[in-house]
Amino acid sequence: MRLIPATTLLWLASGCAALLALTSGCSRSTPGEPAGAAPVKKAKDHYVIGMSQCNLGEPWRVVMNANIKAAADKHPELKVVFKDAQNDTLQQRAHIEEFVSAGVALLIISPKEAQPLTEPVAKAMAAGIPVIVLDRRLLGDQYTCFIGADNKKIGHAAGQWIVKQLGGKGKVVELEGLMTSTPGQDRHAGFREAIAGTGIDVIFEADMKWLEPNARTEMESALARFDKIDLVYAHNDPGAHGAYLAAQAAGRDKQMLFVGIDGLPSEGQAYVRQGILSATFEYPTGGGEAIDTALKILHGEKVPKEIVLGSRLFTKDTIDHGGEALR
Repeated sequence: MRLIPATTLLWLASGCAALLALTSGCSRSTPGEPAGAAPVKKAKDHYVIGMSQCNLGEPWRVVMNANIKAAADKHPELKVVFKDAQNDTLQQRAHIEEFVSAGVALLIISPKEAQPLTEPVAKAMAAGIPVIVLDRRLLGDQYTCFIGADNKKIGHAAGQWIVKQLGGKGKVVELEGLMTSTPGQDRHAGFREAIAGTGIDVIFEADMKWLEPNARTEMESALARFDKIDLVYAHNDPGAHGAYLAAQAAGRDKQMLFVGIDGLPSEGQAYVRQGILSATFEYPTGGGEAIDTALKILHGEKVPKEIVLGSRLFTKDTIDHGGEALR
């Protein structure tokens, strides 16, 4: 057997190391680096986008998925794979891991809760997969782009409207969204800031977790405890509607006002037209914006770290004019 000189072996090792470094440098992305720095590698004739939805038990989320699909259908090169976590944080974590293992080109997530979903999203980023966070925030900044309206601003606007409608005093029930989610926390904080120092008294509050049946049950408890309720502020329109149904069943729906958030044409706005809700505040789904942003990322364009969507107030006086923009 012929021996290879040591100098030759050294030369070969150096060449292999250089080749390995070159190929690795071409394929590896720096963890946390903003997507858009370079075009994402195309898989065959399309990009696969993973969409992780926290649940489809809320009509607003069904509309979000429909908005994403409608926007994506305009681009034949996009294929969106939807997964429904069914309101289960552990299942949503597993879905993200599945998308990462499958090597999707981009991930869109509307998380159920902030803290438990922060780590798997950070791991997706570390794997070189850009992530768009939609509607609910995560902790930290390990994502590519967040898209959503300003929930604290909406909660504050709701509080201001309530103070004005009640003349600065009254007894209010607050039915909160999931308080381990950032929208619930912000809609609560903004509302409380707006009513601070007024005569508005929150006599009952409960976490109805965004779900109408829960809101109805909690409202039944409030009705049983308090003879006088002037207004119900719910963190979403299903919650406000559930409260209305409970009050209606008790024969007390005419004694109070109902205010919600979401403002879907087929839901909150329809309730305002029917006289069920006195007001609803729009919270856009961001579905179309998510696809527009995804396309920019996939084509190597830089995108903002945050895209803040606008909101509108719908009441019987403004709904026929398209609502009133929040400022």
